[in-house]
Amino acid sequence: MAWTNRLRELRAGAERRFPVLTEVTERLVGGSLLDAGTRLAAQAFLAAVPLLFALAAFAPTPVRDQLRESLRAMFGLTGPADQELQQVFDQTTPDGVRETTGAVGALVALVSATSFSRAMARVCERAWGLPKAGTRIAAWRWAVWLLALVVVVLLQAPIRDGFGAGAWLGVPLFFLVATGVWLWTQHLLLANRVPWLPLLPGALLGATTSTALGITARFYMPAALNRALAEYGALGLVLTLLSWLIVVCAALTFAFTIGAVLAHEPTLSRRLGTDRIRPAGPGPDAGPDAGGDTGGDRT
Repeated sequence: MAWTNRLRELRAGAERRFPVLTEVTERLVGGSLLDAGTRLAAQAFLAAVPLLFALAAFAPTPVRDQLRESLRAMFGLTGPADQELQQVFDQTTPDGVRETTGAVGALVALVSATSFSRAMARVCERAWGLPKAGTRIAAWRWAVWLLALVVVVLLQAPIRDGFGAGAWLGVPLFFLVATGVWLWTQHLLLANRVPWLPLLPGALLGATTSTALGITARFYMPAALNRALAEYGALGLVLTLLSWLIVVCAALTFAFTIGAVLAHEPTLSRRLGTDRIRPAGPGPDAGPDAGGDTGGDRT
């Protein structure tokens, strides 16, 4: 048919003029990025819940109060959902929560939460087609990244409010902070195998999606959480939060992958220095698992 042939000609012309579009399309369609984002979201949820209870049990009162306010700012919590959060951080019950959690439980929660760090590291490595970093190289990076992420979450309330100035400063400030966080995240979890500048496109895309979803969450999540809580109880709350995490993590997975593709585009590659990057191995002190999936595990 004429229109089919015309579409094929337009696509072929676009691929010749903008080869980066072909690479992006192939990576998005054939790279199982949605599956990777879903796995990342699952690990994020499994890390967040025990950490939340550990902080509620052992963190000083000012830290608990700051975390509660930041969670409220992130999701715009009101009504029943806000009451559920209040119960977790209720200052009258920390001793009971400590007895339930225990020091060993808190330690296990922290260690198990590094699975989220490992999942994020694999997202970054797949985006750049790199093998796994050796455990001796990466282990401390997983812990440092997780602790830094907790600090960033704690600061969400003042950042989003522009430290009292309002949303007109809070939104651009949040974008700048997110850009720095995602730039540092990639550099840290890739074990310095990719220089800073080539990571900038992915960081900017990640910050853009984070900012857009952060604004959307303030309007969508309060009603969604309260409705799910009223209809399905705590299970509805869990499913709603997990669904939102899937959207966020899938968006970040796409952002890092597209950013890596864009960094190899000829014009940007020369400006960012991507063309000078040599294939990086896991490093001289990598463990036996360092180069275990250099083949079909790429996105």
